[in-house]
Amino acid sequence: MVNHKKSLCIALSLALLVAVFASVGSFFAQAKDVRGQVLRLHVLANSDSEEDQALKLHVRDALLAAGGALFDGSTTVADAREKLMENHAALQEAGEAVIRASGQSYPLTIEVTEDYFDTRSYGEVTLPAGRYVALRAVIGAGAGHNWWCVMFPPLCLPAAEAQPEEYFDTDTLALVESDPKIEVRFKLLEWAENLRERWARAMNN
Repeated sequence: MVNHKKSLCIALSLALLVAVFASVGSFFAQAKDVRGQVLRLHVLANSDSEEDQALKLHVRDALLAAGGALFDGSTTVADAREKLMENHAALQEAGEAVIRASGQSYPLTIEVTEDYFDTRSYGEVTLPAGRYVALRAVIGAGAGHNWWCVMFPPLCLPAAEAQPEEYFDTDTLALVESDPKIEVRFKLLEWAENLRERWARAMNN
């Protein structure tokens, strides 16, 4: 009887572990799908001075406004990325105009690249940790605190009319509308992606 109970406990424990791993694996796969449907904006300020931090926000606004106009009619991140690449010069000019208007002469480097982002919530939408396609704008030395948000779908601005359900399918929507404070898998994913990112950087150095 004792051995039977022990065997039953072991079997139940193994079944629970299998269920947990299956759930986490499915969540990780869904998170990868989310990252493939989002284009982020990453702006790095010249420094942490009050003036440079304010300038960073002005550049951000100019890029969001320009990007919003470019993305009109886009339904996928591939469309959005292609339009950014095609209109790089216009984005560069929009950012540089803001810098010049502020009285500064900092150079501005804008590129479409991949950046690592931690788990981040924007209103009711939470994006899981990992590497995302991003429009990266470096102002001057890029040594100040940075700013990041969602450029596509256009969910950044408070006045944005875009709704998550317009761009995400049902499964993806369920993930991005999850509460990371009670969803342990967000923490597990962030830990795994952080470890992967540090490993990749170590291998490249």
